[in-house]
Amino acid sequence: MISGRLIKVCGLRAADNVRAVAALPGVDLVGFIFHPASPRCVTAVPDVSLPDGVRRVGVFVDVPEEQIVATARRYGLHLVQLHGHESPDMCRHLADVGLGVIKAFPATPEAVRNDTTRYATSGCRLFLFDTPTAAHGGSGRTFDWHVLQDYVGQTPFLLGGGLGPDALDALSRFTHPRLAGYDLNSRFERCPAEKDVEALRTFLQMMHVPR
Repeated sequence: MISGRLIKVCGLRAADNVRAVAALPGVDLVGFIFHPASPRCVTAVPDVSLPDGVRRVGVFVDVPEEQIVATARRYGLHLVQLHGHESPDMCRHLADVGLGVIKAFPATPEAVRNDTTRYATSGCRLFLFDTPTAAHGGSGRTFDWHVLQDYVGQTPFLLGGGLGPDALDALSRFTHPRLAGYDLNSRFERCPAEKDVEALRTFLQMMHVPR
């Protein structure tokens, strides 16, 4: 059984798909990618009413702080996920204006042990560990979760990096005192930015089955 965890479904675009994913029991966060190099990039967040408790996350890569704040206000983003080289000061400034901040890190030994330490007091609500890639995520590949044993910080984190329908058994065995939840993206798609709602539904249901 895998329970009590945040679920973020990222890389959404079409209004009907957003609406269907957000309605799934267990989904807490829906993510919209504002990185032009991503095949899941959006130019606007669909005007969709979300169920109570579901929050919008905007994903940015090395975008000026003012642009992030303006985009968040325009589309009612509750959180921003920073996937580039954003500084601890920038994270703190965004938190100070009322945005929840998720700072993403490539899951390398250096990042897990040392880079996260620089952000310990930056006001980040969550960290996210993803598969190292020059494309800043969305690779569909997993990484060796054992590297996260070296993370001793206090900031909770989301586990990302190619999690798919076949990951349930491995997830049921993976534990960490700061594990807050999971980031689901490319392995649950029919095509880029179109999530397979039934595959997500089955996965979320199976998370609560004793394993």
